[in-house]
This record gives sequence, C-alpha cells and structure tokens, in this order.
Amino acid sequence: MRVSARVARRGWRLAARMARLAIGLPDYEAYLAHMRECHPERPPMDRTAFFAERLNARYAKGRSRCC
Repeated sequence: MRVSARVARRGWRLAARMARLAIGLPDYEAYLAHMRECHPERPPMDRTAFFAERLNARYAKGRSRCC
C-alpha cells in the first residue's frame, strides 16, 4: 500500500509539473535546485519575487517580438 501511494504521489507531482510547463508557468522548484547547484553563494528569491520577475521578463515592454 505504501509503495502504490508513493508512486501515485510522484505521478501526480510529475503531471502537475508538466501541466505548469505546458501553460507557461515557471518552475520554482527547478529554480531553487539550479540556485543550490550553480549559485550556492547567492540567496534565492522567494516564491513571490520569483514569479514577479518571471512575469516581468515575459511581458515587459521593449522586448523584441513579432506581434
């Protein structure tokens, strides 16, 4: 029973992560892993600042776009 519940939770997390990526939401957990691995000397942004920065990077004016 424990194994099947664990597998189900893992599957649910993977499905949720894939859905967020499919609709363009940034992955905060992946960002934290990247910061720990590549920039351990720098403190990571909190979740709110991370999403605000990602939205600004995506929709900011002055960005070269086709439309």
